[in-house]
Amino acid sequence: MEPVRKKLRRYEIPGHARFLTFSCFGRQPFFDDRAVRDVFADQLMTTRLRMGFKLHAWVVMPEHVHLLVRPDLSMGSISKVLMSLKRRVATKVLKGWREEGVDAPDHFWQAGGGYDRNIYSQDEMNEKIRYIHENPVRRGLVEKADDWEWSSARAWNVIECRWSEVDRC
Repeated sequence: MEPVRKKLRRYEIPGHARFLTFSCFGRQPFFDDRAVRDVFADQLMTTRLRMGFKLHAWVVMPEHVHLLVRPDLSMGSISKVLMSLKRRVATKVLKGWREEGVDAPDHFWQAGGGYDRNIYSQDEMNEKIRYIHENPVRRGLVEKADDWEWSSARAWNVIECRWSEVDRC
C-alpha cells in the first residue's frame, strides 16, 4: 500500500498576505550554490513585476525558501504565481547544470506539500517577517540577518533606519 500524501489546501482570500514555504527535491541543498541562489532571487523579482504581487519578505535557505506575499488575485491564484516562479527557476538551473556536465536530478522542487498560511493580523505579519529574516541566523549561516544576501532583511533594515531615531543605523 502506498503512503497517503497530504494535499496542501490553499485559501484564496482577497487582500490576505500569505506565508509560503517550499523545498528543493528531497530537501537537497541545491541553494548551497551562490549562482543558484542568484537565479532564484532574480526570477523572484521578475515574477513579482510580471504577476503584480506584493513581496513583503523573503529568504533563500540552502534547501528551502520562505516568502511572505500578498497576491493580486486579478493576476491569478497563488498557485499560478508559484508555478511560474518555480518552473522558470527549475528550467534555468537544471539546464545550466546539464550544460556544465553536472549529473543533474530530474526534479528541482519537492512535489506537492509545502506550507501556505493566510495571515490575519499585523502582529502575525510582523512575526513572520522576523521569522523569515532570522532564519539564516538560526541556521548559523550568518551572525546578523543583514549579512545574508538572499533575503529582504537588508531592505527592511534600511526602511527601519530611515524612520527610527535609533543610533544603531
